[in-house]
Amino acid sequence: MGNERRITISSRDMDRIQSLLDTTVSGRNREALENLEAELDAAIVVKPEEIPSTVVTMGSRVRFRDEETGQTREVTLVYPRDADPQSNKVSILAPIGAALIGLSVGERIDWPMPNGRRRRLVLEAILYQPESNGSRA
Repeated sequence: MGNERRITISSRDMDRIQSLLDTTVSGRNREALENLEAELDAAIVVKPEEIPSTVVTMGSRVRFRDEETGQTREVTLVYPRDADPQSNKVSILAPIGAALIGLSVGERIDWPMPNGRRRRLVLEAILYQPESNGSRA
């Protein structure tokens, strides 16, 4: 499938996402959630202050490009309660959010979309990352 990568994630994000997944029983986006769970199982977990500034964490604002369409998009990765498509705040439980967590700048990933298609995304930049800006949220 092309997702044989190991993401890096902070222990704080790991704990919060894991408890979120434990309480989520939604049938929507099931494949994306299963992929996210598999990635978390294989993830390299580090202390929040040790996370590289080039890795997407919760609360990060990032720019990625869809290789098929060439479109770029800037989004902030958030927990479901803070998701707001109009403000480009994407839930970790949405297919695109699950694809972005733990990605490093320059990495590509193929990811399933709700319509059964797959998208190939390239992470172009991290515009803001809470950990590298001293946030302990």
